[in-house]
Amino acid sequence: MNVKPLFTLTRSAAAAAGSAWTALWTFPAMLLAAFLVAWGAEAAQFLISQGLALAALAWLQTLPEFAVEAVIAWEAGQDPTRAHLAIANLTGAIRLLVGLGWPMVYFVAAYYARRRREAAGGPWFPDVVLDREHAVEVMGQVPPLLYFTVIWFKRSLSVVDAAVLLGLYAAYLWVLWQCPPQGAEHVDAAPAVARWAYRQPGARRVAAIGGLFVAGGLLLYLTAHPFLESMLALAATLGVSQFVFVQWVAPFLSEFPEKLSAFYWARRVTHAPMALMNLASSNINQWTVLAAMIPLVYGWSHALAGHGWAPFRFDAAQHAEIGLTIAQSVLAVLLLMNMRFGWLDAAALFVLWAVQFAFPSLRVAVALAYLAWGAWLVVLAAVGKQRFVAPGLFVDVLRENRARRRRTG
Repeated sequence: MNVKPLFTLTRSAAAAAGSAWTALWTFPAMLLAAFLVAWGAEAAQFLISQGLALAALAWLQTLPEFAVEAVIAWEAGQDPTRAHLAIANLTGAIRLLVGLGWPMVYFVAAYYARRRREAAGGPWFPDVVLDREHAVEVMGQVPPLLYFTVIWFKRSLSVVDAAVLLGLYAAYLWVLWQCPPQGAEHVDAAPAVARWAYRQPGARRVAAIGGLFVAGGLLLYLTAHPFLESMLALAATLGVSQFVFVQWVAPFLSEFPEKLSAFYWARRVTHAPMALMNLASSNINQWTVLAAMIPLVYGWSHALAGHGWAPFRFDAAQHAEIGLTIAQSVLAVLLLMNMRFGWLDAAALFVLWAVQFAFPSLRVAVALAYLAWGAWLVVLAAVGKQRFVAPGLFVDVLRENRARRRRTG
């Protein structure tokens, strides 16, 4: 596909070679930033709900991705030949999270669980079992997916759609805000830095936890652009096409901090549910706020270019990409409805993602496979062979939060 160079990410071969060397400092800096915000989230879950801490973490982790998407949407408003790249970044980011990120969490956790497994027994590939409050993150993915199905049918993203998506995200945060924090008795299981921050006296505790978030977020902000630039330089040297870069390479790099955090938690096994919910929270963030940003930035840019405000309309290729991404996310949510994530779930999600990544011509077949598998899970639930417990737990959590508010006045 022949398109004009994309913003500042395209450079000469000589400049690209020079930029690649910045990976020597940006990679360690990104690693440190990921650990700082992860430690901040682990300490914060004892002051606010774990879900709200993970939502804040997801915001910090996806800042590089928001920056990339904003620039792409802005340039699409100025030059219609670049409009396809905005959807490429959005759909690539979501499909990477579900198709690569979720399986990564499972298999890292399973590997370390196997290493620690006692000779007496225990399954070789244990399920990642979610906590009951994680039903909020599981069910929080449902409204955006339902509304995005409407968007898919009407083939456009408008300001009204942006308002609805932002409203859904605000409702999700409100539910998380009502949830209680983790019990302080679990603080001993947190890493040393998180324990240190939580155990500070008085106002110093909030300052220490906030300082971890601020330091990690600032380091992410300062490192994100040179990190993306250095990785692009390597991709350009290897001859990676612009579309492939925008759909797969850029999202992988911009999601790098959250994948690091997820890997860090997954290897501790007991924190694997938290790692999975970190990625689920990012999923909600992207289906709502990141998607809402596209028509807002695009419309503003389009208007400033003298063409008037306009919604972002999907062409046939974009329509197909969004349909495939919805199908994958619907299946992923259905797999979590029993509040467990097993080896078959992880392996199948990864294989289907790998097939449509390696063989783009099979994307329609992969989308049908996602939908068929999801329909089969619904049938199993209807006949009592599969338990969808997340909706009931979600309702219980809402009731408990309402009762707690009444007791505390």
